[in-house]
Amino acid sequence: MAETLKEKYDVIVVGTGPGGAMTAKCLAERGKKVLMLEWGGGAAVKGAKTQGLSYFAELNKSVYFTNEMVMLVRAITVGGGSIVFHATASEPPYKLFDKYGIDLRDEIAEVKTEVPVAPLKDELIGPMAKIIAASARDLGYDWKPLNKFVYQDKCRPNCGKCSLGCPYGAKWNARMLVRTALENGAALLDYAKVDRIIVENKKATGVAFTRKGRKLIAQADKVVLAAGGIGSPIILQNSGIAEAGSNFFYDPFITVFGTARDMAGGAEFPMAMGAEFPEEGYSITDMTLPWMIYEIFAARAGRIDKLASHSRQLTIMVKARDGLGGRITTGGSIRKPLTAAEKWKLMTGYDRARKILRNAGAVDIFKSWWMASHPGGTCKISEIVDSNLKTRYDNLYVCDCSVIPEEWGRPPVLSLLGLGKRLAGHLGGRKAGR
Repeated sequence: MAETLKEKYDVIVVGTGPGGAMTAKCLAERGKKVLMLEWGGGAAVKGAKTQGLSYFAELNKSVYFTNEMVMLVRAITVGGGSIVFHATASEPPYKLFDKYGIDLRDEIAEVKTEVPVAPLKDELIGPMAKIIAASARDLGYDWKPLNKFVYQDKCRPNCGKCSLGCPYGAKWNARMLVRTALENGAALLDYAKVDRIIVENKKATGVAFTRKGRKLIAQADKVVLAAGGIGSPIILQNSGIAEAGSNFFYDPFITVFGTARDMAGGAEFPMAMGAEFPEEGYSITDMTLPWMIYEIFAARAGRIDKLASHSRQLTIMVKARDGLGGRITTGGSIRKPLTAAEKWKLMTGYDRARKILRNAGAVDIFKSWWMASHPGGTCKISEIVDSNLKTRYDNLYVCDCSVIPEEWGRPPVLSLLGLGKRLAGHLGGRKAGR
């Protein structure tokens, strides 16, 4: 028998990634009584290798394998994937959202006054990234610095902890929004796994969740699902919206490695610079990895002979824009083929990455196995939610990567922050920040 919490809330936000955290923060600032529920924990980020890897340690929770053995990862922790993301602030595709009646321009402009968005200063760009950039430009590619979510005065060159969780407060993450929400009266329950939405007369009235072995129910006037591209559709499926989870994207990528003879690096900010090839459907960036993650990639590629060569690897990531397809089952399995067209994009990018690495003097070039990141499109705008992100149940909304309505192929965080701010404005009766 589930126990009902005594408190009733104005809004429950399920998930504390960028979309959910921004929604909770804006609503709490307006005096709303907000409860945040997070499946993961909120231990202080230390930047330690063991802690960083622990975010991806559990099969079918934080790491998944598709039927074609594409490895898909997500971070289950307070702040979600923003704890371990590479802090790339990709501009939203405004025209795509315009098609669905969503204008994010004002919200994104406000977000940029609240979080840092700028290319890294030259002194924060590592030597490996600079070598790759020089080679790419020499070959005629439009290789540019990427906007990053970084407080650059706090960033430490050659630190190498970006992918594990920044312990210095230099890399912005969604926990900073959670903290602001808490300072404005919101509540947070971590290790809370939401099972389903409680629906009465086609209206959401709360959520049922499990925390430390206890079955609990929290009640609220409104519920915002922000459990991510995998979590949100599973919760909706369990709540009577069976069509959630169909025809999604997962942005497949490969990582390409080449050994530089006279290098001793491997600890720098990843994705500092790159180039897009929109007609071919992929992008390329530098991608220096922490040595433990590099070893996993090398071992999975069968290159045991390269395990001790981390500090000499020039590394490039090729990320493709995949087509919509597949399904996330109620049991949480990921069923999506990597099509011939998508493999072609990745292999065409691989050929281009090899040229860049060879031109930079790298030898013994190899690639990782197929991987994927930030799955989305599982609760699409115009299918599962409307332009205000509301489901067919009154008082139930979704705000995460799952609502993106079309093929993607870019880091989603800046777009999700804008959507979170817009949703908070809708729920609060006026535009966020006005």
